[in-house]
Amino acid sequence: MSNPQQLRYSKEHEWLSAVEDGVATIGITEYAANALGDVVYAQLPEVGDTVTAGETCGELESTKSVSDLYSPVTGEITEANQDVVDDPSLVNSAPFEGGWLFKVRVAEEPVDLLSADEYTEFSGN
Repeated sequence: MSNPQQLRYSKEHEWLSAVEDGVATIGITEYAANALGDVVYAQLPEVGDTVTAGETCGELESTKSVSDLYSPVTGEITEANQDVVDDPSLVNSAPFEGGWLFKVRVAEEPVDLLSADEYTEFSGN
């Protein structure tokens, strides 16, 4: 399993793209997707919602369990991935591409995110 080098990672297993024009894309890692099993339902934050770093903002339900989503940053939701709502299996099949979850206008830069190598060491994958 390879974690893309250009992303940053949280200890709750979310990834964050580079902030472009103040907006970052958020998803869960391949490690988290594999641990969850087949994702069958995604409840994502809605456009206009405010999220806070480290707090829950949605959930993913799989054949194994229900898992809370945590935002790695504080800000306002600008887009939720309707494709994932319609086909939650994208979280498993393409966690770093089409399986992204939401976009957020970042209010403050996160300071405790991990590099790809640090996340690999943290998650043991």
